Amino acid sequence: MRYFLFAILLLFGAPGADARQFDVVPGGEGLAATIAEASAGDRIVLLPGIHSATAVTIDKPLTIEGRPGAIVDGGGQGSILLVETNNVTIRDLHIRNTGVSYSRDFAAVKVENAKDCLFENNLITDVAYGFHIARSSAILVRSNTIHSAFTDQTSSGNGVHIWYGNNITITGNRITGQRDGIYLEFLKDGRITGNVCEQNLRYGLHFMFSDRSEYEDNVFRANGAGVAVMYTKNVTMRRNRFEKSWGGAAYGLLLKEINDSVVEDNLFLDNSIGMHAEGSTRVKLTGNTWDRNGWAVRIMGNCEDCVFHQNIFSGNAFDVGTNTRRNPNRFEGNFWGDYRGYDLDRDGVGDVPYHPVRLFAMLVEKNPPALIFLRSAFVSLLDVMESVAPALTPETLVDEAPLMRRPK
Repeated sequence: MRYFLFAILLLFGAPGADARQFDVVPGGEGLAATIAEASAGDRIVLLPGIHSATAVTIDKPLTIEGRPGAIVDGGGQGSILLVETNNVTIRDLHIRNTGVSYSRDFAAVKVENAKDCLFENNLITDVAYGFHIARSSAILVRSNTIHSAFTDQTSSGNGVHIWYGNNITITGNRITGQRDGIYLEFLKDGRITGNVCEQNLRYGLHFMFSDRSEYEDNVFRANGAGVAVMYTKNVTMRRNRFEKSWGGAAYGLLLKEINDSVVEDNLFLDNSIGMHAEGSTRVKLTGNTWDRNGWAVRIMGNCEDCVFHQNIFSGNAFDVGTNTRRNPNRFEGNFWGDYRGYDLDRDGVGDVPYHPVRLFAMLVEKNPPALIFLRSAFVSLLDVMESVAPALTPETLVDEAPLMRRPK
């Protein structure tokens, strides 16, 4: 059998045996001319130095990669690499300097109507958009660093921008200084894992109409407003960190009209609002930790059938806030740092129900400037009065089985 296979290889050639490699030197014929000369399946290697390139179209399956020190510079003239076919790989390049346009989406790598492409281990700096991917599927964006230093949202773009896509994975990237770290619109079956998005001007992650997607093990830190999840169903968000989103309109996570989804084992730390939810239904929130936030959770009256189970609330100014006395959601078996009940039968569950909505939180909801009195003796008196005889806080927003010990 071994000799038979060897004979076949001699007769027909080994797989990929006809693929060629082109080495591109700075200042030579250039990347565009090399692509024109290459055939499908060839490899193009950019040698160290600065390669000037603007609107270079990749219209055949190719691998384009760089040796250490290879820089593709757009000269501030627009999008740099334009991918318009399938099976393209771009790796190990430093791509920089798209310039800014207020009417066109300049990107380091712009992809349209493509599938089965890989973009990995690239350093992308001083660009409006890092990756702008439209009407494409089976794309992997992996282990790239995208960094710009924009100061206003108008002139900036997103680190990874997806518009109409299927089966796209964005993993292991680090994105800073863009408008949104990752922006997704009309994406189905997306997987966003292991990314770090910090100090972006607007959102670390922003997505709309992106059903059946998973967001796991990401870090969203010190972005303008945190993460916004809108108009989507069947979303899973697990083991993410939402940190240091501070400001009057900032939150770690916004859920707006999200249905049939899971928020599990996430950490919300040091945010003005840990999570804000409105118009959302049948969301299961389990194993999350809200620690040292202003509001841990703000859940509006138009949310229904959301379940909070085995979560941890600790060190927050307000554990739960709402804008109504109506409560169509369920809180059960959570740990509350401010709970002062007792457990006579020692089953680990408090014998006294816990009402997590403070009267003062309801007052602040209707009159935000009242927050200045948060640490006053008057507010402490309000809390005592409401705990003895609840009258204004939501009567049914109660945890009937609060945990006595913080889960590990």
